[in-house]
Amino acid sequence: MTLIHFVAMIEAVGGFSSETRPGGSSCRKRGSTLAGGAARSIPSLGLTGARLPMGLCQGKGGPLLKSLAANLAPTRPPGAAEQLACLCARVADENKGRDVLVLDMRGLTPIYDYFVIATGASRRQTHTIADEIDDALAKEHETRLGIEGYDAGKWIVLDYGDVLVHVFDPECRNYYELEHLWAMAPRVDWQHSYTG
Repeated sequence: MTLIHFVAMIEAVGGFSSETRPGGSSCRKRGSTLAGGAARSIPSLGLTGARLPMGLCQGKGGPLLKSLAANLAPTRPPGAAEQLACLCARVADENKGRDVLVLDMRGLTPIYDYFVIATGASRRQTHTIADEIDDALAKEHETRLGIEGYDAGKWIVLDYGDVLVHVFDPECRNYYELEHLWAMAPRVDWQHSYTG
C-alpha cells in the first residue's frame, strides 16, 4: 500500500478534518506553490519539485497528511529509531497514557519506521503526553519536524522523521483505529526493548 492509497483510504472513511487556512489549501505552507498539475515544492515537508497528485493538496488536510516528511533515506544509526519510539512509548505510559503501542512500519511504508500510539483521557492529558514526549526527545537532541492537532487535543501528531507519535483522545482513537488499519505492522515490545 502506498502513502497516497493510505491517504485516500482515510479520506474515504471520513478522516482528515478539513482545516482550510486563509488563502487556500490546508497543505499550503509558506513558500509552497501548488499550481496546476505541475511539480510542487513544499519545503516544510522536505519536498522540492515533487510530483504529488492534485487532490493530495486541495481542500483537505489533517494531522497525518500535513506531517508527512520525505525521509526515505535513514537518518539515524540502525536501532536508534526503535529506541526513540520506545522512549516515546515509555514517556506516554509514565504520563498515564492508555493502550500505548509501538508499531514497526518498516515493512509497510517507506515514509516512517515506527508509529507510537497512545490515548489520553482528556484534552489536558493529551497535551501533557505530547509535551512530555517532546521534552524527553529534546533532551536526547531530537528535533521535532512538525506537530498537528495540538490546539484541539483530539488527535495530536508529533513528527520526528522516522518516528511518528499519535496521541488520541478515546473517541478519536476508537474512530480511526490506526492499530487495526495497520494490523499487519508488527508490534514492538516497548516495555522491554528500551533500556534508557
